[in-house]
Amino acid sequence: MFAYIRGTVAALESDSVILDHQGIGYRIYVPSAVLAELSVGEERKLHTYFAVREDAMQLYGFLTADDLELFRLLIGVSGIGPKGALGILGVMSGDELRFAVLSEDAAGLSKAPGIGKKTAQKVIIELKDKLDLMDAFEKKAAHTAAGAAAQENSAQSDAIMALTALGYSSTEAMRAVRTAAAEEESEDAEALIRAALKFLY
Repeated sequence: MFAYIRGTVAALESDSVILDHQGIGYRIYVPSAVLAELSVGEERKLHTYFAVREDAMQLYGFLTADDLELFRLLIGVSGIGPKGALGILGVMSGDELRFAVLSEDAAGLSKAPGIGKKTAQKVIIELKDKLDLMDAFEKKAAHTAAGAAAQENSAQSDAIMALTALGYSSTEAMRAVRTAAAEEESEDAEALIRAALKFLY
């Protein structure tokens, strides 16, 4: 019913987030790792799963469509409900989950709250044929590259903000930082600022 919801984070609770979308507050249950990434007041998009039971209708949310897909696989395992799936995705990333299943790491899976060794083994048995090792490596590489790009972009943004605070125009700062980033091997904001200043003098 809901593929995703984009809105403003209105509140963070122990196991859920209240996302305000056009004046409606949606309570969305999320893994603890997602809670740690959110801040009140920011706009975020959560990929959602709408669960309907006899006594409740609940939304579960994730930062990526990939994590949502893994959640769907987990709740398809007999004995694993939404709470158990959230627990697993709260202690390990999607990449870690894939490799734990493919390497039959029951001990790693049983670190999740409420997941014993027997349940962890059941997860491995039921999901191993649904996951592909090459696909796991490709997704891991893609996520690593995306993380590096985000870190680089963050460093460049910080450097540009620092230079504009020193009195340089946004255009001057952006041009100098991009030139510095092309020549500087470091992705550290301070190193970019020092290098950019050389082009501004």
